[in-house]
Amino acid sequence: MRSDEMTLPDRFPALLAEQDDKGFRFGETELTLDDLPQGEVLVAVRYAGVNFKDGLASIPNGNVARSYPLVPGIDLSGIVLSSSDRRFREGDQVLATGYDLGVAHHGGYAALARLPADWVLGLPRGLDLRQAMAIGTAGLTAAIAIARLEREGLTPASGPVLVTGATGGVGCLAVDMLAGLGYTVEASTGKAEAEGLLRSLGAQAIVPRAELQPESVRPLDRQRWAAAIDPVGGRTLSTVLSRLRYGGVVASVGLTAGAAFDTTVFPFILRNATLFGVESAYLPMAERQVLWQRMAGDLRPGHLDDLIAHEIAWPQLPAALSRILSGGVTGRIVVAMP
Repeated sequence: MRSDEMTLPDRFPALLAEQDDKGFRFGETELTLDDLPQGEVLVAVRYAGVNFKDGLASIPNGNVARSYPLVPGIDLSGIVLSSSDRRFREGDQVLATGYDLGVAHHGGYAALARLPADWVLGLPRGLDLRQAMAIGTAGLTAAIAIARLEREGLTPASGPVLVTGATGGVGCLAVDMLAGLGYTVEASTGKAEAEGLLRSLGAQAIVPRAELQPESVRPLDRQRWAAAIDPVGGRTLSTVLSRLRYGGVVASVGLTAGAAFDTTVFPFILRNATLFGVESAYLPMAERQVLWQRMAGDLRPGHLDDLIAHEIAWPQLPAALSRILSGGVTGRIVVAMP
């Protein structure tokens, strides 16, 4: 069903994860309106993003799903079919990311979604539904990090900014956003073939992943970066902290290399460093609205359509979820819903 048809089918396609005494199952099925959870806004889903978290929700022991059965998909955009909340009307273009979507509440991998109105955001002027999902949770995470770095005093004159894991969704979008704001961006990746892409997004230097994962990390090393956005964690984060300039700031936004990292107090005491974490799922709506407006404005990725976003059809979604878990995805995948 296409969302612009504005019809309510008896049954509609969805990807469903189930876990019971018969084991774990994941695959395509059909749902009815009665299968959807409670909420004030019924949305015909046009696009959904493909995220690492969605991949985890599609496998047993992924430690993402908090309840079953579950439709994964932590991002969605579409058109309102009906709403009992005065903020939204039939025909409105909307998006939703985070909260319990695709974790404890049926998410974007279905033709229809019923959502609490407090989770729904009107589509910002300047973005279409596809572009909103090309940004998605990954872009919101990058935007939160950049806004917080700015609040900590970072400006383009402060010095180079490192983005680790730069070929992932958060990384690509962070590189593009920072470059668009005039920052000198250095991008780290383990994919040599992606150097051309990262330079096209605005990276002025490429840092091989191995350089950030030495056998041993010095408590303090040569000062290099004024700031960093790090989706990697682990030894990479330890290395970045040791190489910050005086007054440097790091946004920790992920843990693809592990949750644990070793460091000392030296970067914080002797170089006045700051380390903060970024969480996007429960970002208050007022802040969320401001950042989505910025992502349609000064933080809009300049290469969203031609370099970052890759659109797939609904039948390709299960393979894309497997690919993102194996680290085989560069940029953002957007699935067009049936």
